[in-house]
Amino acid sequence: MKRRAQRRSEVSRKLLLQYILTIAGVILGLYLFFVLGMLFCRMFIWYPDDPLYQVLKLMKDHIFLVLIVLALLCWVLVTYHFIKKLLRYLDEVASAAEHLVDPSPKPIVLDGELAYLEHQLNQAREKAINSARAAKDAEQRKNDLVVYLAHDLKTPLTSVIGYLTLLRDEGQISPELRQKYLSISLDKAERLEDLINEFFEITRFNLSHITLEYSRVNLTRLLEQLTFEFQPMLMDKSLRCTLDIGPDLMVKCDVDKIQRVFDNLLRNAVNYSFEGGEIHISVRPDGKLLHIRVSNPGNTIPQEKLNRIFEQFYRLDTARGSKSGGAGLGLAIAKEIVELHHGTITARSEDETVTFEVTLPMD
Repeated sequence: MKRRAQRRSEVSRKLLLQYILTIAGVILGLYLFFVLGMLFCRMFIWYPDDPLYQVLKLMKDHIFLVLIVLALLCWVLVTYHFIKKLLRYLDEVASAAEHLVDPSPKPIVLDGELAYLEHQLNQAREKAINSARAAKDAEQRKNDLVVYLAHDLKTPLTSVIGYLTLLRDEGQISPELRQKYLSISLDKAERLEDLINEFFEITRFNLSHITLEYSRVNLTRLLEQLTFEFQPMLMDKSLRCTLDIGPDLMVKCDVDKIQRVFDNLLRNAVNYSFEGGEIHISVRPDGKLLHIRVSNPGNTIPQEKLNRIFEQFYRLDTARGSKSGGAGLGLAIAKEIVELHHGTITARSEDETVTFEVTLPMD
């Protein structure tokens, strides 16, 4: 901020210096003009009845008054010139401000003395355009997801209503068929609950700010408990999960928020893993930093998708009926939580292996 203020004041100081030097130059010029003029006039013989002699004599008799009038006239002209220059600068800046959100690639161009301001305005313009484009894309993705989720709500809801109607209307139904209908209804109701939770997730993400409550937590036990809770999901896809971490590794963090990060990463690994594969979680302390890697076998993610994987409402699988396609908020929320802990989260994908790495400070 101090550097920016100094650079802005440099423009003002430069203009003021130019103004003072111009005034001084005009005064010096007037002095030299009169000195040279007097020397020049002495080279001639003048007669009292010569009109030019009378004018020059009048000026000589009132030399101080003439100098003051000429000095005032020059000061007015110089001041007018600099005021006009300042107004031109203001017009340029006002015109440039109108182009701050102009989507055209043509850059803002200002006078050479406003080069620093030109650079700042072009940066602000580029940032505003990028922010507007990102907001528009995020809003479009959100609207698309709302439409998709609303469409998906109909399918399980229709199934639940249909099977419950059969159970109500069919008087002579076998226990096996009744159990089948109830099982299908329960599955569809759970899917409906997941979709509704996604709607709430979107609302919470947009309307709340995440705050942290630090405490010391045993990360080893936290991850052991989390992997145990995921056993039913792992069994559904015949997956194995291995945890490589030292005993009783302590870390200072918001335990609920960090648990949500690892929950999102592990859920993402399960959803996008090949069936029968192995999910590997490794934790390695490195000085004051802690590196947690979650790797799973899965389709290699193209780089253009990998670059956007932490964006809000972005989903790798955009199919409406896909069970693995959530609201596209899990990784975005994970990134926000990790960065609030002054850490980083990255993703890489190669040779059909997807790896997320979280780096957190130990204290």
